[in-house]
Amino acid sequence: MVFHKVTPGGVGRRLVPNIFDVAALVLVTGLLVLIAYGVDQADAPLATLPTRTISLDPWLLPQYALRTTLRMLTAMVWSLVFTFVYATLAAKSRRAEMVLIPLLDVLQSVPILGFLTFTVVFFMGLFPGRVLGAELASVFAIFTSQAWNMTFSMYQSLRSLPKDLEEVSSSFHLSWWQRFWHLDVPFAMPGLVWNAMMSMSGGWFFVVASEAITVGDTSVVLPGIGSYVATAIDQQNLAAIGWAVLSMLVIIIAYDQLLFRPIVAWADKFRVEQTASGEAPDSWVLDLFRRTRALRAVTLFASNGLRAIGRLSLPLPRLPRPALRLALPEQLVDGAWRVILVVATVWIGSEIVRFVGANLGLSDVAEAFGKGLLTLLRVSVLIAIASLVWVPIGVWVGLRPRIAQKVQPLAQFLAAFPANIAFPAAVMLIVHAKLDPNIWLSPLMILGTQWYILFNVIAGTTAFPSDLKEAAASLHLKGWRWWKTVMLPGVFPYYVTGAITASGGSWNASIVAEAASWGNHSLTATGLGSYIAAATAAGDFPRVVLGIAVMSIFVTLTNRLVWRPLYGFAERRLRIS
Repeated sequence: MVFHKVTPGGVGRRLVPNIFDVAALVLVTGLLVLIAYGVDQADAPLATLPTRTISLDPWLLPQYALRTTLRMLTAMVWSLVFTFVYATLAAKSRRAEMVLIPLLDVLQSVPILGFLTFTVVFFMGLFPGRVLGAELASVFAIFTSQAWNMTFSMYQSLRSLPKDLEEVSSSFHLSWWQRFWHLDVPFAMPGLVWNAMMSMSGGWFFVVASEAITVGDTSVVLPGIGSYVATAIDQQNLAAIGWAVLSMLVIIIAYDQLLFRPIVAWADKFRVEQTASGEAPDSWVLDLFRRTRALRAVTLFASNGLRAIGRLSLPLPRLPRPALRLALPEQLVDGAWRVILVVATVWIGSEIVRFVGANLGLSDVAEAFGKGLLTLLRVSVLIAIASLVWVPIGVWVGLRPRIAQKVQPLAQFLAAFPANIAFPAAVMLIVHAKLDPNIWLSPLMILGTQWYILFNVIAGTTAFPSDLKEAAASLHLKGWRWWKTVMLPGVFPYYVTGAITASGGSWNASIVAEAASWGNHSLTATGLGSYIAAATAAGDFPRVVLGIAVMSIFVTLTNRLVWRPLYGFAERRLRIS
């Protein structure tokens, strides 16, 4: 037994604030003030909001930027909660996986306009006459652009857990709660952090649509960067668009330095390896809080409480077993479960067919599927090109933490850059050069989604064990042999996660990318995205439902026939164990 000598006043000195406490207190107080401001604005009467457009005065951009950032951070919190619950159920339960993963494929393919159609009425009905209803509708729309990517990331991580770690957790008799917080979450953390950054940036793509709420004949515009950009585009105000882009850059640098870079540095300790990494990421904010004295002492109680909650041994609830329960074969139970799923799917499909068939004919269905094939061709070519470009770059950046820290805010800014801001340049270039819109509008589809591949490859490279890198170096593996036997297998599970979300996001982005306009010039590429956009603009609800259903079918089939087998291959052959 070892006794530690306690000097008089030792505890008191730990409670005396230092200069780092002052700086940390300023940051924490500023955060609380911003949250209080956002809550106060959300509780205002709905009549205080503009009904059509907002002011393009650049001096109002800080206020708009604050409200947009609070919406995105709120959506991020709910996305994280959703990810923990949904991904864990899908990864741990085979029967739940049969439902949740195909459902996630469908949710990923549903355009944001489809969510806004019914969620706006619901949320505004919960808080009639208050801004909070419109705020919640906007937050939910942003949530739909963040949650699916993060869920796929954690699902992939949980399915590729090293077997030796699973055996260790079993030997320690950890409960499901302890295993979740001490094994599942730490192992998934490196990839989840990078995907959260991508989701945060990807949410900017949908901010424009989510901050302009329309319910029947009433239009409500929520003050924010997205509605500012939408107004600037409508008025063809290039100067205002420039101010909005500058504001986005400032915001992204701010939350990169104050939020994501500290989390990346903190999550580095969760890497699975037997040797220490040569170069760890750092963060001045994390270092600041680690050097505080009074603040760390005050938060010690809270941190110990959280650790105690994580150590709780919560057993799974045991349902009472029926007296007549028989030892049914596992295959029989799985078969019955599949029958239930098939019946439910057939019933839902028949309802969609009945609704669409009452207004449209087989020629309309054939037209939607034909245009869906054209969009599928575009998405496939774009994903292949993006993979060839960003996989090598992602590996190169991920192997160099110092460079990754410099690239991180730039990549976030490029990922956050809304595609519709690039529409004016794209439209004018295509018109003046007399290019084919069916070809040259296609890059707009992947302008914001290609970064899913880059971010996931960087995450996979940074999480790659250093001892395996050292083993490859000792064996003098170089060139294509190094790529083939070491790095590509190591990042492949992460790449699949990035590719599947980039693919689904490209389908979603096709709705705005296949029909671009600026001023008097309007360009349309033949495809399913422009089909849905035209039907939405015309208020043709049967064709909107048909287009969304066809898009969901294409995305689901692509995931089941291409990406799911690759997931299985990565789980069987490329797991680090």
